[in-house]
Amino acid sequence: MDKPIACDLNAIPLEQRQGHVTLTERLFVQVEERQGLEDGYAYRLPVALLQTAAQFISLERLCCPFFTFNLEVEDERLWLKLTGPQGAKELLEGEFGVTPDG
Repeated sequence: MDKPIACDLNAIPLEQRQGHVTLTERLFVQVEERQGLEDGYAYRLPVALLQTAAQFISLERLCCPFFTFNLEVEDERLWLKLTGPQGAKELLEGEFGVTPDG
């Protein structure tokens, strides 16, 4: 059964909330490539952002538990994949400014 698509920013402890918003903005401004997946998106980032991406996941999973998060490192490339149930891809398009074609 799919988890409902409902983000709850209050699930992130208050003292960490603003830091998470700032970290998310810093992370996604450095995306080098986006690839559409059937149920989400893959974002290529500089491999130096591995710990930042892990930090992002550690809090984002609290407010958006319907996402599946995957980090892959190959050579000097880091891929952050966010996938989820029907509707998750559209949420990513709105949240991170990704259009369906790019």
